Amino acid sequence: MDKNVEQRHPYVELARSAIQHYLQTGKKLSPPPDIPDNMRFKAGVFVSLKKFGNLRGCIGTFMPTTDNLYLEIVQNAISASTSDPRFPPVSLDELKDIDISVDILSAPELVKDINELDPKKYGIIVAKGHKRGLLLPDLQGVDTIQQQISITKMKAGIHPDDNDVDIYKFTVQRYR
Repeated sequence: MDKNVEQRHPYVELARSAIQHYLQTGKKLSPPPDIPDNMRFKAGVFVSLKKFGNLRGCIGTFMPTTDNLYLEIVQNAISASTSDPRFPPVSLDELKDIDISVDILSAPELVKDINELDPKKYGIIVAKGHKRGLLLPDLQGVDTIQQQISITKMKAGIHPDDNDVDIYKFTVQRYR
């Protein structure tokens, strides 16, 4: 974990504070009366937790579900630490060992040709009917467009050979 707290981005500090407050009180962190300007806009947000370099939780929204970025970060930080079905809830004691990243997503754009994609630059959403899967960009081990599409179809529960899908791309600003 980065011990130098002063170098953490305010989005990451907010996510950490939201998790700590929730684990201590069982309540969501309330927004301040004057939310900072850089947190007043709406955007999709993913909060990822890693413990000793291994994924420990990741939850997010590809479209905003709250009134502003502040609330979106708080909501998704709590969800990543308590509601990711792949992991048990984070304990207050282990929070000190967890590194947090916050990804702010651009609005998704429909892809007309898969050659527009680049797994290092764009995340994708694959959709068919009510099934949707999302994969963030620049993930270790995801090096090709085909790998990215295949993994995202699997996450969505879409058959790997089904090419009658909509693909959307988006960018992220990652903060650590």
